[in-house]
Amino acid sequence: MDAVQSGHAQITGPDAHHLTRVLRVEPGQQFEISDNQSVYLAEVESARKDLVSFSVREKVTLAAPVVRTTILASLIRFERFEWLLEKATELGVERVVPVQAERSERGLERAAGKRMARWNRIVREASEQSRRARLPEIGAPVSLAGALEMEAGYRYALEEAEAPLMLPALPIHRQPGDVVALLVGPEGGWTDREREQMADAGWRSVSLGPQILRAETAAIAALAIVNAAWGGL
Repeated sequence: MDAVQSGHAQITGPDAHHLTRVLRVEPGQQFEISDNQSVYLAEVESARKDLVSFSVREKVTLAAPVVRTTILASLIRFERFEWLLEKATELGVERVVPVQAERSERGLERAAGKRMARWNRIVREASEQSRRARLPEIGAPVSLAGALEMEAGYRYALEEAEAPLMLPALPIHRQPGDVVALLVGPEGGWTDREREQMADAGWRSVSLGPQILRAETAAIAALAIVNAAWGGL
């Protein structure tokens, strides 16, 4: 749904087809809908094959996120990267940026452009499932140098077990609205040259413990830790 205007909204195209042909919506049924800014309780006014019209009843109050998170994820095999996108969306990530690392499989950054429509559909469906008001942004693939220029109040590069543990490394004095960036390596880990680049750019290396995690698992575990750390504010 693109917009709510004068208390009314419409859904068209494939989404409308799904509502009418799969869910078989009928006038009078109520749903929560979003315009990518807010969530509303709305009632179906009419439902045709390619158009569902709603009358907005009220705005739904949702808690604002207490922390704004970005995941800069080194490109990995797409089925696993897409799992990362789905779960990070459920956990409230604000932005995901694919990163071409030295040990990323060659050619993934070029192929990523062809997957953007699919990736946006994945985060949209995950947003609906998790009742998000706004969709996360998926950035265009960048080099590690480009990723290291990302501005955030707190910037952490996920490392293997020799780095300090992540939880104690988080700031003691946390504020609602803090911005946290998480840099996640590829399947083969970071090279020594990349580690030097991260240190020179001011990123703090942290570990999730002695276990060696898959890249997508590490990203989601780190995001959950950040959410929990800021969640009590």
